[in-house]
Formats: sequence, structure tokens, C-alpha cells
Amino acid sequence: MCTARCAAHDGVVPNIDVEPYLEAVVDTAREVLGAEFVGAYAAGSLALNAFHPGRSDIDIALLCRDPLSETMKRELIARLRHSALPCPARGLELVVYTMATAQSGTGEPGFELELNDGPDMAFRQTLQPTDRPAADGTFWYGLDRSILHQSGRVLAGPPAPETFAELAPEELQSLLVDSLRWWMALPGPADDRPAPGADDAVLGACRALVRHRYGKWLSKIDAGRRLLGTGYQPVEAVEQSIAARSGELPPSGRQARTFQEGVLHELLTATERPA
Repeated sequence: MCTARCAAHDGVVPNIDVEPYLEAVVDTAREVLGAEFVGAYAAGSLALNAFHPGRSDIDIALLCRDPLSETMKRELIARLRHSALPCPARGLELVVYTMATAQSGTGEPGFELELNDGPDMAFRQTLQPTDRPAADGTFWYGLDRSILHQSGRVLAGPPAPETFAELAPEELQSLLVDSLRWWMALPGPADDRPAPGADDAVLGACRALVRHRYGKWLSKIDAGRRLLGTGYQPVEAVEQSIAARSGELPPSGRQARTFQEGVLHELLTATERPA
């Protein structure tokens, strides 16, 4: 059972059990998709045993046999909105793929629909990849399917490694580079003041580097700890980023940028791509 504590709007942090919600999402998907339903998988922090109350989203990937009609997409979204099925975490991040996309082994987004919604998450629906703003990045989906291949938690359907194909090494490496560049392009202070979000930037870079070096997806904090255990430098940015998850100050914008540049340099050297 995945029992956690999740932040509420009134500042109280109640005990919650996300299992009933996961079951309700699966039941709803079965009802809406009918014979098109293939499976449902917990991704993200739930897959990597890193669910952090008040911070983590509930990430779910649904699989269908064939492309969905717009009517079916809109019904699924309506039934899974926070207003219809309250999310006990920060929010639900749901992506629906066809079996063909899940087994393609490519980095293309390829989703049927994407839904973000929750008590602390703005509602967003995307009915096809071409509707997604390019500035939001398209690397997420291939990386998420790679994580699902390794660690996807089956809520319903066949085993995740049989369902989600791993990406080719060069394609995965390219997406890791794209993800680093996306993070580095985000606006934020570049001086020595503690920077909001710098911990996410640093720990995201840690996870990319660990996947590159060791061929394994870890949670962001576990990836940071893995690098610290190997003596990776500089240690201060990683240590401060991990501490920030417990309420301490994050690293500065300058520290985060220096750390990201070091990781990006290693990834680019491995891929022989220009900086």
C-alpha cells in the first residue's frame, strides 16, 4: 500500500492512502475506454518509490489499443478532472498512449491525450502532441516511457517491461541533453542568492547523469546521493538541493548553473554534440 501524508489547502497535513484513488482512476479508464483499454501504470515518484507528500504528483500512464476518438478523449478527461475525481496529491499528471507508441522505442511524444489537474495544479488538457507548445519541451515523454520500462508499477495490464520499449541509447542520450538544456533555459536568478527551484534543477541533472553513467533511473534524491557516494564534484550544490527537500535553503542560481553545465558537458562529450 502507498500511504503518505499530503499537504492540504488549510495547512493541515492529513494521513492519506493513494491506493483508492489509483483504483478509481483505473476503474474509470476501463469504463470509458471499454475494449480499447490495455493497461494502467504508475510512473514518476510512485514508480521510483519516492512519493513526497505535498510535492509529488500522481503520474499515471494509460494504454489503449488504437487511436482514440475526440469524443472518448473528452469523456476520459471529464471523468478524471479533479472536480469529478478528487486527487489526494498535488495533482494528477495523466498521459494516454497507444500500444504502438509505447512499443515504438522512440523519443517522439506520440500521446493520445494529456491531462494535468489537481488541488495545487492548474488544469491543462492536450488532445494531441501538435497542440503542445514547443517551449514546454517534448523530451518528457520518451524519458517517462524509459522510466516506465524500467520501473513502471502495474496498476492493471501486462508487465511494464513488456509494454514500454526502452529507447535506443543514442536517442535516450539526446533526450537527456535536451532536458538539461530546457532546465538551463528557464528564467531565474544567476547570482549567489538561494534560488527557488534550484534544487529541482540540480537534482534533475543528477538523475540524468546517473542514468547516463550507470544505466539506471533513480529518483532525484537517490540520484544525488548516488553521485555524492562516488565523490562527484561539486558536492555543495547536491547536498543543499537534498536538504532543500526538507525545508532548508536551496543552492544559489550560480551554483545550480555551474552544476548543470558540468553535467551537460559530460553528456555532450559522450554524444559528440555541439554545446
